Amino acid sequence: MHPRPPLPRAVRATTRGCIALALAGALVWFPTTPAAAHTDLVSSTPAPDASLDAPPASVALTFSDEMTERYAQVALTAPDGTPAGQSSPTVAGTSATLPVRPGLGPGRYTVGYRVVSADGHPVSGSFTFTVKTPPPTPPTSAPAPARTETRTSTPVPTPTPIPSSTPAPDAVKVPAPLFWSVGAVVAGVAAAGVVAVRRRRRRSRDAR
Repeated sequence: MHPRPPLPRAVRATTRGCIALALAGALVWFPTTPAAAHTDLVSSTPAPDASLDAPPASVALTFSDEMTERYAQVALTAPDGTPAGQSSPTVAGTSATLPVRPGLGPGRYTVGYRVVSADGHPVSGSFTFTVKTPPPTPPTSAPAPARTETRTSTPVPTPTPIPSSTPAPDAVKVPAPLFWSVGAVVAGVAAAGVVAVRRRRRRSRDAR
């Protein structure tokens, strides 16, 4: 085979120009795709370093990209190091929510998370918030007992009879001689009456 003769210099220049124009057109019509942005934590409830009057019912995290529920991990740690979360987090779009165990006490709590975005980029981090100690409850004063008035009756003194200085009069005593004299007079009058009656009866008989 005979070698092909080299192209003329003008032809080679024209070919190179066409290739350059084609590449430029491809860049215009098909721009380069930017690198995928990293997923970040946008907001949270409670917020980092928040100071709460009462424990929250849940911890909600919002990210810049959608999460994959399968790889979402959110944990809440109590001041004593024990888990304070309840069950697993729920993922909805860009949000992940972790229910909180009820009855938590005051202190500093730590939220830790590790999630994977839809494009496969893992994101992890942590922050803390504080639950305040409730103020002491003032003691309730017991109601004063009702005052009951006790009335004590004062005994009325019984009057003491005062002995009379004048002696009671003795029974009138009739002298014995006078008693017998009166009796004799009465007996004599009775006897005279009897004699007078008998005489009248005799006179009436004699007159007949």
